[in-house]
Amino acid sequence: MRRLSLKVKLTLLYTLLMMAMVCGILALLFSLSSQEVLTGVQARLEQEVANTADNIEYEDGSLEFDSDIMDLEYGIYLSVYDAQGVMLYGRIPYDFDNSVTFEDGSIRRFQTETVSYYVMDMYCRVDGYGMLVIRGVTSITEAESSFRITIRLAVVLLPLLVVLTAVMGYFMTGRTLRPVKRITETVRKIQKDGDLSRRICLGSGRDEIYRMAATFDELLEQVESGLKREQQFTSDVSHELRTPVAAMLLQCEDLLRDPALDGEAREGLQMLRQKLRYLSQMISQLLLLSRADQGREKLSMEVLNFSELAQMAAETAREQAEEKEITVLAAIQPDIFIFGDETLLIRFWMNLLNNAVSYGRQNGHIWIDLKKENGAVWGSVRDDGIGISQEDLPRIWERFFQADPSRTSQESSGLGLSMVQWIVKAHRGSIQVQSRLGEGTEFVFRFPLPDSM
Repeated sequence: MRRLSLKVKLTLLYTLLMMAMVCGILALLFSLSSQEVLTGVQARLEQEVANTADNIEYEDGSLEFDSDIMDLEYGIYLSVYDAQGVMLYGRIPYDFDNSVTFEDGSIRRFQTETVSYYVMDMYCRVDGYGMLVIRGVTSITEAESSFRITIRLAVVLLPLLVVLTAVMGYFMTGRTLRPVKRITETVRKIQKDGDLSRRICLGSGRDEIYRMAATFDELLEQVESGLKREQQFTSDVSHELRTPVAAMLLQCEDLLRDPALDGEAREGLQMLRQKLRYLSQMISQLLLLSRADQGREKLSMEVLNFSELAQMAAETAREQAEEKEITVLAAIQPDIFIFGDETLLIRFWMNLLNNAVSYGRQNGHIWIDLKKENGAVWGSVRDDGIGISQEDLPRIWERFFQADPSRTSQESSGLGLSMVQWIVKAHRGSIQVQSRLGEGTEFVFRFPLPDSM
């Protein structure tokens, strides 16, 4: 049941409840109707026998019978007998044993081999003649047969009713849950695109689903407003810190040019310069990302030789990897051109390769691959480093997240992969990551060719 959708579950519940109610009502009706049928047969028999007495007269020394006695009204056989039990007029069923004794005013049940009958006798006195016996006989089997036909018809129609109820329940439930589907689709689009400006907008309504949608829209409004304030704060702080950090870095450069500076002070200033460079780089990245979030980052798009950018990045990565004796192997197809921002694409390569070096193992390898295939540019950066656990893998694109901070460079801000993802999206590309803890990581990316953009 857990794997079934809510729509199917509600349909099944609705169908089962409807069928239980219908079956219960039918059972009650059939039970009452069966008794009513028999009671009705008895009442008609009693009435017809009583009416027959009015159709008998004695005139001029003989009995006269109305021909209505011979009619099978309601399937009732009527017959008239004298005091000695001799049949004077009327009809009886061909298989009825007419030797049944007379009992005044009582309705009895008489069973033959194939048919059940109700029998009623009534004594009446005819003026000038004397006592007569009127007998009425009617078949119970025929009445019950008609009722059984009704039951069979109900049994035949019941499956059709089940199907009709299920179909109607399915469509009614689908219509009722249509706003829920819309809410789900909106959430998925927000989750996929990261666009918090989307709203469900179901309109006016008073039921629980409409109230939930309105509450969800209000929540999105608050989240979007909070995110905008956070983005603006990040942008403002980054912008305000940029100038003093640049001034401190310039001051360190000036002090380091002083030949009179002793060794210990020079070493301290060099350490400070290194930290300030790291801080300046992180502020620059934060400022770029915050502008990108606000849609204020302008891209200088042009046709670039992406292969040359990859070769330059590979050479820089080799220099950085020497300290850990990591071998950088590049398989770059020449003269691959894409339409993009040169500064951002250089940063894209360097962030990916810096990440590979930071998480690489001593005496390990980094493989760079770039080729043109199936109308697009495909590339990858793979290492045999420490890898990323499956729990951390979905979070690597988050800002400031580091899978294993203890094993990464102290100058890693945790913003590199966030910037990589944004650069790829800004160039209408895509990027995926595969990794196993202790075995390594591979980033696979795709960019469109200039003529397909």
